[in-house]
Amino acid sequence: MRYDAVVFDLLTALLDSWTLWNAVAGSEEAGMRWRRRYLEITYGCGVYRPYETLVREAAVDVGLAERLGGELERRWSELQPWPEAAAILKAIPVPLAVATNCSIRLGQQAADRVGVRFAVVETAQSVGFYKPRAEVYRAVLKRLGTPADRTLFVAGSASDVPGAKGVGMPVYWHNRIGLPPRDDARPDYLEPSLDALGRLFPAV
Repeated sequence: MRYDAVVFDLLTALLDSWTLWNAVAGSEEAGMRWRRRYLEITYGCGVYRPYETLVREAAVDVGLAERLGGELERRWSELQPWPEAAAILKAIPVPLAVATNCSIRLGQQAADRVGVRFAVVETAQSVGFYKPRAEVYRAVLKRLGTPADRTLFVAGSASDVPGAKGVGMPVYWHNRIGLPPRDDARPDYLEPSLDALGRLFPAV
């Protein structure tokens, strides 16, 4: 077996959070502006500040109503996994984990939406830092008890690529919507879906 465990970004790699943000914002264009600003704040934040606060700040920064942050939280249960996610993950014969940039409560709710059991769910709140800080990836590795070079990270956002690579993890970038890379770091696998992930495991 090439890998001893697989760790997933949650809100982009496994769940279609883009559609929910766009719906709450009222349009795809507004949703993308809001989400991009939220990501900028998060990546610059480092040390954990309440996720819900960052979402509201991002809305205001791009000219949207602050109340949309509360609306996003209220509709959190509408998050949907990518169509192939559950079947692919259920067939992977090694422990699965999540590392996500949100609160403990929302992270667990979102993980439950995927429909599979995760051995570890780490959030920015539980670790005290936001990705791509190394502390988040190392916290998951410590709880899994697996070495970085044998723990595959499945990224959804561009920043997870240098973040996970920086601690020695191989990276599969599920770049569903064609995001540009954040810097010179390159994933070991670059795919538009999760389908190729299954082929990395003989039991699938």
